[in-house]
Amino acid sequence: MTINLDDLAGNTAFTTGGKGAEGPTWLPEPERQDRKYTVISVDDHIVEPPHTFEGRLPARFADRAPKVVEREDGAEVWVYDGQDFPNVGFNAVVGRPVSEYSFEPSRFDEMRRGAWDIHHRITDMDLAGIYASLNFPSFLPGFAGQRLQLTTRDTELALASVRAWNDWHLEEWAGSYPDRIIPCQIPWLLDPELGAQEIRRNAERGFKAVTFSEAPQKLGLPSLHTGHWDPIMRACAETGTVVNLHIGSSGTSPATADDAPPDTVGVLFFGYAMFAAVDWLYSMLPVRFPDLKICLSEGGIGWVAGLMDRLDHMLSYHDMYGTWTPDIGLTPAEVLKRNFWFCAVEDQSSFALRDRIGVENILLESDYPHCDSTWPTTQTVIESEIGGLPEADIRRFTWQNAAELYRHPVPPEVQNDPDAF
Repeated sequence: MTINLDDLAGNTAFTTGGKGAEGPTWLPEPERQDRKYTVISVDDHIVEPPHTFEGRLPARFADRAPKVVEREDGAEVWVYDGQDFPNVGFNAVVGRPVSEYSFEPSRFDEMRRGAWDIHHRITDMDLAGIYASLNFPSFLPGFAGQRLQLTTRDTELALASVRAWNDWHLEEWAGSYPDRIIPCQIPWLLDPELGAQEIRRNAERGFKAVTFSEAPQKLGLPSLHTGHWDPIMRACAETGTVVNLHIGSSGTSPATADDAPPDTVGVLFFGYAMFAAVDWLYSMLPVRFPDLKICLSEGGIGWVAGLMDRLDHMLSYHDMYGTWTPDIGLTPAEVLKRNFWFCAVEDQSSFALRDRIGVENILLESDYPHCDSTWPTTQTVIESEIGGLPEADIRRFTWQNAAELYRHPVPPEVQNDPDAF
């Protein structure tokens, strides 16, 4: 069973509360955290502000370009090519009590402003002691930009919207604070040759990463095993563009029985990262393109060592299956360790297996402004998880691995003093 994440907004079973009659409740403004660690968070999110696409599409698309409209019930929704897309409440709940977490549509003034205003975002990063952040799109584009492309039949409009989002992200969101935001593009999915050209063009402009679908076949696109995506992956490998596979970027998540409580989806959410890792590994993309860098965003790390054990065990069956042949030169677990990176949110017990996973392969994230974000107590959470580990390992997890992977240097003064920014 899979659940379409696009349908969750209308599923009252996923609503734990919602705002009261007088509007949302705001928790007291947090104080600046004591900074023990320099931190790069490799998974945070943007709620696109209403002006994101303004003036960025050709005039002929003015009537159908994405824009924010206020409905009669007071909700503010995106309208794109005649279709409504709500700002789902769960996309931005930091600063609100858990009792008001909800999938009901939200207004921008019902979200903490750092969710959609880059200047306030930097202020909130400062509060939690986060030096730099990589940000994914939200409900309107989809985590991999798929909604801008697959909900309209007009490919010219779709391409113009994708380029507009990337322009806005580079020029305003990341461009306003280039030391603090790592530029991450959304890909063009409808033509791999043009998609590859966009990867190369965007790399020249300064993009360090692309958010891609963990399972494109779930979106009705060709699977990873067809060779269809080779042009894009070749472009990523040759430009050093990191391929980020965010949980939910296929519009589905693992689930159990149809009548199981919705809690099962949350518990199993990490599972799709494990499925994606195996699918990408056996697609042979990281074998054909050994310089390809793949990051499993928001997937946790608790399953990685167990998967490596299973991969090693499966080698005894290679004659039967014939997929992983000796001429590859590396085992599946070795390729996993060479080409994949894994992101921890709250995985305290898993750090004991850090050597098996790879000390160089583990990154940290805060997932601002989503419901499971560690903000504003990110520093405290990190201390509780890894505070007792060797200093060299802590340094790698908190910022060095991310800085190297995304080619986003951290100034020496910030490396040595988290209060230096």
